[in-house]
Amino acid sequence: MKRPVDEIRAWQFVGAAALLFIAVYLAVSQRHTPSGSQFGYAPNPEGVKEFLAELDQPLFRDAGADTIAKAKGVDTFLYRSAYKAHASRYGKPWVCGRQGIGDCVSWAWGEHAVWIAQCVDWETGRLADPPLRVSSESCYGGSRVEARNKPEGGGGWSDGSYGGAAARWFRDWGVIYRQPYDGVDLTDYSADRAKQWGNWGNGGQGDKGKLDAVAKKHPTKHVALVRNFDEAAAAIEAGFPVAVCSMVGFENVRGPDAFAAARGQWAHAMCFHSVRYAKNGSPRDGLLCQNSWGPSWISGPKWPADMPEGSFWVDRQTVDRMLAGLDSFAVGSVAGFGWRDLHHGNWLMPAVNTLTRKPNPFLDYQLAP
Repeated sequence: MKRPVDEIRAWQFVGAAALLFIAVYLAVSQRHTPSGSQFGYAPNPEGVKEFLAELDQPLFRDAGADTIAKAKGVDTFLYRSAYKAHASRYGKPWVCGRQGIGDCVSWAWGEHAVWIAQCVDWETGRLADPPLRVSSESCYGGSRVEARNKPEGGGGWSDGSYGGAAARWFRDWGVIYRQPYDGVDLTDYSADRAKQWGNWGNGGQGDKGKLDAVAKKHPTKHVALVRNFDEAAAAIEAGFPVAVCSMVGFENVRGPDAFAAARGQWAHAMCFHSVRYAKNGSPRDGLLCQNSWGPSWISGPKWPADMPEGSFWVDRQTVDRMLAGLDSFAVGSVAGFGWRDLHHGNWLMPAVNTLTRKPNPFLDYQLAP
């Protein structure tokens, strides 16, 4: 028969073990659950519908019909255009930045999708000079105030935006670049500026539309809703990145094939800018997703070896889940959504498979010299 003291000790052991389990569980959970300031997607289905009604061809299925019909299913890595353009413009490598408040939509659109689309335009000869980086603060303020027809100071101080609002901002206003303007230097990202402009609108308090007029000199006229993997893959193959807003969350460790498993919910916006296919040797079809949480939030193998830090591959089924939210848009070139064969003229060339270290022309590519 156990003595009372033995029973007490046994229960103490059970309690300590339970506490240890809870602590470990919370640590693992927190590892995969970023803070609220790292999100910022605020779904607005009615707002998206209103914007789509303003477009002549709101769906990429129609606006990019030629591209969809001519897509060949070739592995394509648009980040390499970004690498080349950034090195040419700034003389140093491009490194993924980190959002400071819940302004992920403006990062997915401005910092990534719109800028990468312009990098491709430059590399294919549609722009004379490599583009400057795009100001996310401008997009954030514009998508919360001007694009929603609110007065200056009507954006509010809570964080968040949605894809349709960012699409309207870039189409009806346009791009503000990371450079000095009259009264404000936008060369570097500022979370405080993003917060202020999220309430006051593009240009901030007292701007009175001056920076809006500048934005309208550089509109991004061609945006279209992407609804599934095949549409997104065709868009990317022709050089059109996709800004994706969804509620799907992910692990922060990539698997051996550089894919990240879906896990939980993120009210978040990111950017698809590359595609790989199982028919070309990949373990499965996938899109490369660029996050805006800096270069080190995710770890694990990379494929190809030069894929950007802070990115991860997403499989076809998960991409379809993300795009089913109907608030994700392809960003077209200055000439629209017509088909472009980016692979002609050895724009990409075979290299070594970074997983097996063996030459394989179907698995890996690098920029031609």
